[in-house]
Amino acid sequence: MPKMKTHRSGAKRYKITATGKILRRKAGKGHLLQHKSASRKRKLSSMIEVSATHTKLVLKELPYAKCR
Repeated sequence: MPKMKTHRSGAKRYKITATGKILRRKAGKGHLLQHKSASRKRKLSSMIEVSATHTKLVLKELPYAKCR
């Protein structure tokens, strides 16, 4: 049987913690930052856990991820 391939863009986008949570970046920090307040940009730069509804979709992209 051939090996399954990891979706490379998914591997770059998501980080899996030691406890098995999947983290992602928040949207809205790519461009058009001039009019956004400093506090808003600071909040956007933090990582957040992927919602339970999207976890199964993300794990389909990362077949070898050790996840809870």
